[in-house]
Amino acid sequence: MSKFDYNKIMPRYSAISALMMLIAVAVVVKAGYIMTAKRDYWMKVADRVKKDSVEVIPTRGNILSCDGQLLASSLPEFKIYMDFQQLYNAKSDTLWHEKLDSICKGLHDIFPEQSAAAFKANLEQGRREKKRHWPVWPKRINYNTYSQVKQLPIFRLSKFKSGFHWDELNSRERPYGTLAGRTVGDMYAAMNDGRTPRCGLELSYDSLLRGTTGIKHRRKVLNKFLDIMDTPAIAGADILTTIDVSMQDLAERAVIDELKEINGNVGVAIVMEVQTGDIKAIVNMEKCVDGEYREIKNHAVSDLLEPGSVFKPISMMTVLEDGMCDTTKIVDTGGGIWPMYGREMKDHNWRRGGYGVMNMPKALKVSSNIGVSRIVDEYYHKDPEKFVRGVYRSGITADLHIPIVGATSGKVRMPVKNKRGEWLNWSNTALPWMSIGYETQIPPISTLAFYNAIANNGKMMQPRFVKAAYKNGEMVEEFPPEVVKGHEQIASPKTIKLMQEMLRKVVSEGLGKKAGSESFPVSGKTGTAQISQGASGYKSGGTNYLLSFAGYFPSNAPRYSCIVCIQKSGLPASGGGMSGVVFHHIAEGIMAQDIRLSVTDARDSSSVLVPDVKEGNVLSADYVLSQLGIKTHTNFTPNMATQKAIWGVAKKQTNRVALMKQSTLGNQYIPNVIGMGARDAVYLVEKRGVRCIVYGRGKVVSQSLPAGHFIKKGEKCVLRLE
Repeated sequence: MSKFDYNKIMPRYSAISALMMLIAVAVVVKAGYIMTAKRDYWMKVADRVKKDSVEVIPTRGNILSCDGQLLASSLPEFKIYMDFQQLYNAKSDTLWHEKLDSICKGLHDIFPEQSAAAFKANLEQGRREKKRHWPVWPKRINYNTYSQVKQLPIFRLSKFKSGFHWDELNSRERPYGTLAGRTVGDMYAAMNDGRTPRCGLELSYDSLLRGTTGIKHRRKVLNKFLDIMDTPAIAGADILTTIDVSMQDLAERAVIDELKEINGNVGVAIVMEVQTGDIKAIVNMEKCVDGEYREIKNHAVSDLLEPGSVFKPISMMTVLEDGMCDTTKIVDTGGGIWPMYGREMKDHNWRRGGYGVMNMPKALKVSSNIGVSRIVDEYYHKDPEKFVRGVYRSGITADLHIPIVGATSGKVRMPVKNKRGEWLNWSNTALPWMSIGYETQIPPISTLAFYNAIANNGKMMQPRFVKAAYKNGEMVEEFPPEVVKGHEQIASPKTIKLMQEMLRKVVSEGLGKKAGSESFPVSGKTGTAQISQGASGYKSGGTNYLLSFAGYFPSNAPRYSCIVCIQKSGLPASGGGMSGVVFHHIAEGIMAQDIRLSVTDARDSSSVLVPDVKEGNVLSADYVLSQLGIKTHTNFTPNMATQKAIWGVAKKQTNRVALMKQSTLGNQYIPNVIGMGARDAVYLVEKRGVRCIVYGRGKVVSQSLPAGHFIKKGEKCVLRLE
């Protein structure tokens, strides 16, 4: 008979099934209710415990000098806050009251500009209002300061117990301050947490420096937020610039010193390496309302001004290259004033009677406006277009592809004829004045590129600001030196040689003497030009001048080219006497850095040519002497003759047996190390099993164990050096 009682069991199963059906229906109803009526509420709850598509900001790449020093780098900065609601929830209110005075005193020690009472009032206000994001300090702080704050009472606890929290931000720091600031560039502080570049190389190479933004999402688990990475951020690449920190500092100081001396308005200096076109230094100083000089604008690459007499070598090169004449060409400059098509052309010494008759090289050497303009007008008056084409051939108007926003190319207008064969927008005086640097607009860097090409035997190099980009120590992109397209040779080798000789004489014999040096030859050209005030002309509100010197050094084997431009108001104004002086200081400073002295060059009649080598580590002494170029005997073992001499001396002293005994026991006594260097003294003492303790630097002046002291096991000898 079956034990299964159908009448008893089935009602139970039916009841359980009905209950489960009711539970299932309740679950479905509740789920529907949550999905519809309570949807907004639960979505807000979800937003508090999760966050999707959170950006992961990559580390911005560094900007390095040519030798790898940091010019700009990304460092973390912090803004610190208190969450007083979290402090209350963690039941830390009592602890807060006990430690508040200590916290405020510690904050005052870290931020002395605000008193402890002010900190206390500020924090108490945040606590009363139960703020969740109350600033402890209103400004950003660096990591070291943040670490100090984190060690204060309560703040050292976890954020869930203390309520102390922070925002970590990226900050762009320049270890050398404002050095080459306008060229290196900076970032907008208020936009995208300081991630938007504003100018300079920061802006031009932003695509390399910025890196790739990553994506992560956050989830709150067990009252803690966990970050789950979706796409990791890729750090930006480092860029290696051509800027030399020491040259940049030298150039900036030279420019600022001269600007202060003459009360100048703007000072520009650029140093370029002849063979590669590398920009080693670039200075853009401008006088501010407070009288200080700062970099506000990159005048070196953006200023379109009439260059003045530094343009004259271009005119002379064009005449020579076109075969119009040679350097024996004679020109009459009269008494320093010459009428030209209804206007007067003047030389700088017209009040002293001018230069009279001279040849072409002298016209350039003394910077004669009349001499240069008459030669050009004689050969190109009927065909000014040919002259301007020659100017274009020099590369002064070439696109140099400067990687700095705001850079522009030189502008020299080309005369054009109408249908009747008449020159449009061209006067009879345009050509003479253009030949001496007026009626043109040339930025300083374009002028320098021309002079650099002369130094480089006619090859015009494109100015280079960045050499390469690196990531994780590996090169990801290289920017090799480039020749300006179409200007592989701006003139024939013969013409270039003539120009090099004339520019050398400008400094050695002409108006550029103050730019020269007694240590090495310098070539270049001075320039003094009035600055036009646009529609108001040259005389509006007083006369402003552009004073220039452009050249290269050393003349016999050019390594660097340099241009210095100074804008000032009123007289005195001299390109050679003001800009030339800055050029002189920069050139001598750069060449002095490259001096390599030999020990043989320092010898004189009173010199001690061979150092006095005391008893010590003979191997070390031999190494030092070898490095100084002094020959030594490498075999330090006494030969037979030496040994016989030693025995002979021993016989003359005491008896032979006593001497042998003393020699055998010699290593048991402390030697005399007074006057020795630390290394030799320690070597001799510790060789005998005595431990040395050294104080000071220099030579040994005292020893705690006197010379001849019998050594006992475990003894120490204190050596004092001065």
